Amino acid sequence: MKILLTAINAKYIHSNLAVYSLRAYAQSRVTDPDTEIALAEYTINQQTDDILMDIYRRKPDVLCFSCYIWNISYVETVLREVHKVLPDTKIWLGGPEVSYDAVAVLKRLPEVTGVMKGEGEETFAELAEGMELVGLQGITWRREDGEIIENPWRPVMDLNKVPFVYEDMADFEHKIIYYESSRGCPFRCSYCLSSIDKILRFRNVEKVKPELQFFIDHKVPQVKFVDRTFNCSHQHAMEIWKYIAEHDNGITNFHFEVAADLLNEEEIALIQTMRPGLIQLEIGVQSTNPDTVKEIHRTMDFEKVSENVRAVQKNGNVHQHLDLIAGLPYENLKSFHRSFNDVYALRPEQLQLGFLKVLKGSYMQEHQAEYGLVVKNIPPYEVLYTDWLPYDDVLRLKGIEEMVEVYYNSGQFTQTMPELEKYFKDPFIMYADMAAYYDKNGYFKINHKRAARYEILLEFVKEYAPKQMDVVRELLTYDYYLRENAGNRPEFAGEYQMDKAEVRAFYEEEAESHKYLPGYEKYDRNQMRKMTHLERFLCLNKTVLFDYRERSPLTHEARTVIIAK
Repeated sequence: MKILLTAINAKYIHSNLAVYSLRAYAQSRVTDPDTEIALAEYTINQQTDDILMDIYRRKPDVLCFSCYIWNISYVETVLREVHKVLPDTKIWLGGPEVSYDAVAVLKRLPEVTGVMKGEGEETFAELAEGMELVGLQGITWRREDGEIIENPWRPVMDLNKVPFVYEDMADFEHKIIYYESSRGCPFRCSYCLSSIDKILRFRNVEKVKPELQFFIDHKVPQVKFVDRTFNCSHQHAMEIWKYIAEHDNGITNFHFEVAADLLNEEEIALIQTMRPGLIQLEIGVQSTNPDTVKEIHRTMDFEKVSENVRAVQKNGNVHQHLDLIAGLPYENLKSFHRSFNDVYALRPEQLQLGFLKVLKGSYMQEHQAEYGLVVKNIPPYEVLYTDWLPYDDVLRLKGIEEMVEVYYNSGQFTQTMPELEKYFKDPFIMYADMAAYYDKNGYFKINHKRAARYEILLEFVKEYAPKQMDVVRELLTYDYYLRENAGNRPEFAGEYQMDKAEVRAFYEEEAESHKYLPGYEKYDRNQMRKMTHLERFLCLNKTVLFDYRERSPLTHEARTVIIAK
């Protein structure tokens, strides 16, 4: 029997941990030499015909799809076509997008044999072993006469029984590696499917350490832990963080989702000693409105979150990503305005402004009518409006979201934006005004090049703070050269304020003294000039040397040196 586990990912750089885990566990159980379990990964950006042809050439007896909100529509399109060319192939689905309404899925998709519900390793292994469907826990399936049968859900498994899924790292070149050291979550947030899995389980740290060492030895660029709340166990988190700190290869980055208010002094002290870029933290705040936090069953002390985020920031060595969700119960535009400013004040490296997605099987879906949640019928089931947030306000927040992505999360305007904030009542209003300006001028409809974003921002300043034009122009120029060793000067930067003789003299002297560019001894003045940029800022009253050989591991900004007059 040939079984094909299929993942259709959102991007090429992604991999699907679930299908690798299913295969690894089944291979440790299945003894029949005639049973072949293969994997196929595609992306939603591929042509469906290409995927169809590839699956057809493999001619599996059983075809399994891993289903999520980002790929379910694509999966349904593909499987309908596959069934036409491989009518005898049994098609099975699994994953969060089909687990909680399996009967409806089978009614909608007559091509599908069955659905694996919830945690899939043991279920898939028994399926691969040829177990009779009547007695197989964790499935909803279709009999030959068409009747749909719901078998009981399967109890959760011991996470230590799942083998390590990575062997040949050549298959994962240029891809993010996903890793799991725990399943379940101690919290019961109503918008999250993790609240359904009420049993929190950990992988034995003595198993985890050699598996992490495998990534370290192979110099994997990034390992992303999928644990829902990594630091919910202090001992577990500390052992892993200590290990990666002690075995740091100078390359690999580890990503963790954490509850910031649970971080204690010992954990923060350890984090502060880590190499810049060794770890990054994703922190879900979602809202600072107490009524909202209570209603979504979230446990969060925002005062403690703020204290700990700032403590982690102290040494400038950790990228922090903070999340907000618009469309939650009791959150109107006014209260979201406050939530935004509260989180923005923490100055995280990224502030993700997302919109509520009403997931199948979640508490939020069960109480959708009660909250007046009107959502899209198609994945990802994003909120359109609520009893507290009309669609007009959602559209306004969509514009603010894009401005935050472009001018804050991009990390390309780190000098300009703090200055610009001075001319507005608060950051939320500033981004709202920027969004209104984009909308008025039709800029949202255009796919802008990088330099155009700088030019548009300068246009915006001309209208909203015209007296600050010269200062903002210099700060935009500063931001531009922080990241780009540009051969051609951008138009928005205006005239270059240093003459050729002055620049030549600087590099000639530097070629002798290496006062500002230590480590450049083997380069002549012309080579040094190509690897750096010298800029005079009149309004800022300083001359800055940008060194592109030495960049921040967190921001990738060039090293800067203020040149003495």
